Amino acid sequence: MHRQSQLMILTLIGLVAVVALSVSGCSRPSSTSTSQIPPTGPATPGTPAAAPSAAGGSLQIKGSDTMVNLGQAWAEAFGAAKGAQVAVTGGGSGTGIAALLNSTCDIAESSRKMEGEELTQAKAKGITPKETIVAMDGLAVVVNPTNPVSKLTLDQLAGIFTGTIKNWKEVGGKDSAIVLLSREVNSGTHVYFKEHVLRKNKKDGKEEFAPSALLQPSSQSIADEVAQNPKAIGYYGMGYLSKEQKAIAVAKTSAGPYVLPTMQTVTDGTYSISRPLMFYTNGEPTGLVKEYMDYVLSPEGQKIVEEQEFVPVPKAKAAK
Repeated sequence: MHRQSQLMILTLIGLVAVVALSVSGCSRPSSTSTSQIPPTGPATPGTPAAAPSAAGGSLQIKGSDTMVNLGQAWAEAFGAAKGAQVAVTGGGSGTGIAALLNSTCDIAESSRKMEGEELTQAKAKGITPKETIVAMDGLAVVVNPTNPVSKLTLDQLAGIFTGTIKNWKEVGGKDSAIVLLSREVNSGTHVYFKEHVLRKNKKDGKEEFAPSALLQPSSQSIADEVAQNPKAIGYYGMGYLSKEQKAIAVAKTSAGPYVLPTMQTVTDGTYSISRPLMFYTNGEPTGLVKEYMDYVLSPEGQKIVEEQEFVPVPKAKAAK
């Protein structure tokens, strides 16, 4: 009996130890808990977004592929200064606007204005889109550096991208087929180029990109293809320009002047294919969203715009 009692006592001690280990293994130190970072959802009219705390805060920003590198640069600088977590993803302006309408982001980055159907959907969902211009951009038309063509009119560009001009020799180049590269249809850059170049700002315009156009998922993919394809032509925000592509000088008419996309020509309006880059929020920004947007429009934030080779926004437009 004495031996049986000893065995029972040892068994009980073992069970107590196992329970103690299980409890300690399931617990987390409070200092690493993500619950200390207050989640922020898209602001609704009259409802402030979560304000930053000592632990920071978090923002979800989605949209324009043109703006994604700029957005990530803003997010990195703001996050470092404020201790906040700012996630920036691309996918196209349409993707960002859809996320705003579905309440899955705090800010939509867009290189085009919201369309009528999107505004109708927003109203139906009780969302009030607020537009803020945060930078300016010139759409660069690019070819391979070995291509002898260095200037084109808007009419020639429209002919090339609609497919009525098919050979480089028709615009002063070599006798070779033109390979068209375009952003995909969900891209604000695609929409802007179609409306302002192919359709020449005509609201009733029906022109479309040629069926032969190769739709690319990002501006970088266009840049990469142009860099290795002497027959290719594409377009993207001038922040993606590098020595591996050659920007085309563009003129409104054959009489000129032919103008390259630069910070100066976009600012003074002499470059024909210029556009604003925008944030859309649900109503007036508040809390951490407002603090982030104030930073973006501050001298420090606009310096990042220049560093990313875009154009700072005029103060009058920033205050819109």
